[in-house]
Amino acid sequence: MENEVRRRIMDERLKKVKDRMSKVKHKIAVISGKGGVGKSVVTVNLAMAFAVHGYDNRVGILDADITGPSVPKIIGLQGERLVAEPQGTVIPAVGPLDIKVVSMGFLLQTEETPVIWRGPLKARAINQFLSDILWGELDFLFIDLPPGTGDEPLSIMQLLPEMDGVVIVTIPSEVSQIVVKKAVTFAKHLKIPIIGIIENMSGFICPKCGEEIDIFKRGGGQKISEDMNVPFLGRIPIDPEICEYSDKGLSFIVEHKNSPAAKAFMEIVKKIEEFLKSKE
Repeated sequence: MENEVRRRIMDERLKKVKDRMSKVKHKIAVISGKGGVGKSVVTVNLAMAFAVHGYDNRVGILDADITGPSVPKIIGLQGERLVAEPQGTVIPAVGPLDIKVVSMGFLLQTEETPVIWRGPLKARAINQFLSDILWGELDFLFIDLPPGTGDEPLSIMQLLPEMDGVVIVTIPSEVSQIVVKKAVTFAKHLKIPIIGIIENMSGFICPKCGEEIDIFKRGGGQKISEDMNVPFLGRIPIDPEICEYSDKGLSFIVEHKNSPAAKAFMEIVKKIEEFLKSKE
């Protein structure tokens, strides 16, 4: 009897997720093999790049890093709270370019409050973010996942088997190359399409002399894409302004649209669009 009740509850939750997500045209997860590669910054700026590209008011970000949410700060929504409606649905926060955002960070009492949860609680939270949030009709929902192949990535892949695919973020270093291959294998094992690999922090152009310096080497992401037969989306150069704007919660893409990094993001947008069109 108890197992039957649990099964019914799970079926109802899955139905709610399916109904809610049916209004989101494209669902893309952003993953990485290891931390420290700028994955959340890439997620936010990628969402902003799509909004600028003509999807204003039709883009959302789900910060699915339950124990280490950073999207609220990067997008300038620190201190925001989610609003619950009487019927039980929850309204997402709204950031720059009318991007809808949901994060565990909106539910914590303070920035220093830790989330000390085991796997089942993380999975339940992600389920509720997908089923109870009133996302509305979106063209794109970007899902920022914590590094690795643990609870949160697995929960998202299982709840959204119809996902368009994953974007994998890495940096050029050899250590990142080794670890990111696990992320590629993870996606292939779960039969989730790999949209492509982004090589972040790839080269730095000296503002004084104009010389390009490969601080973290170069070509690691492209080498992985060739070795594992997955698309390469592009290189995003190091730009101190990206870090500064992320710390302040400002839109780098909008304010520095002619910078090499912003142009790289816009080129990646076009490649993702091409990938999605090829699957129609």
